[in-house]
Amino acid sequence: MPSRKPLAILFDLDGPLADSLELILGAFRHTFFTHLGAVPSDTAWIAGMGTPLITQLRSLVADEALIEPMTATYRSWQNEHHDELLREFEGVRETLSLLHDRGHHMALVTSKATDAAKRALHVMGIGALLDHVVGFDSTTTHKPDAEPVLHALALLHREATEAIFVGDSPHDIAAGTAAGVFTVAALWGPFSRQTLEAARPSRLIADIRDLPPLIQALTAAALAPSHT
Repeated sequence: MPSRKPLAILFDLDGPLADSLELILGAFRHTFFTHLGAVPSDTAWIAGMGTPLITQLRSLVADEALIEPMTATYRSWQNEHHDELLREFEGVRETLSLLHDRGHHMALVTSKATDAAKRALHVMGIGALLDHVVGFDSTTTHKPDAEPVLHALALLHREATEAIFVGDSPHDIAAGTAAGVFTVAALWGPFSRQTLEAARPSRLIADIRDLPPLIQALTAAALAPSHT
């Protein structure tokens, strides 16, 4: 019977693993009120989640001179409140532990800076379960471009057909699709099913604990003999 090594698994951070919406929106509201005295809708900020902070700011701020100080304010507020407001979604630690024990190599592909992402993993107690962290500062282009996903695959020494990418935003799905990996849309993040379905992921799941059985099914299908 043919065999193959366990699939590599790539994860976005905010949404699939970290319940960080309160932290993100708090930093967003504080930053815009501090610098502009007015705050756009939460929906406007959520739409850009999954892309780098500077990209989100430029989508809503016309004055380029404000981007650098607003970035500093955002990061300062988030740094101050990070450990208090960051939480893991239910089932994350047990699911990643199970996948790790089954021999799956895992990496994070996030638009956060690498140090900030590692801090979040430490707070959640799952840093040791992931082999690599690909952050904003790891590549020259960012999601929805394929480069961060391809960089993670290179670090794991895997081909695109040997990996899946779990993300909660259309930008994650676009990056994974462009890289040629199987994409899994996480429905427990801030994006609606309709928005994620429009991004055309390979599969949607409603709970991170649905991931191990999905991987088992994918592996079984790959190992099944073909009949002509």
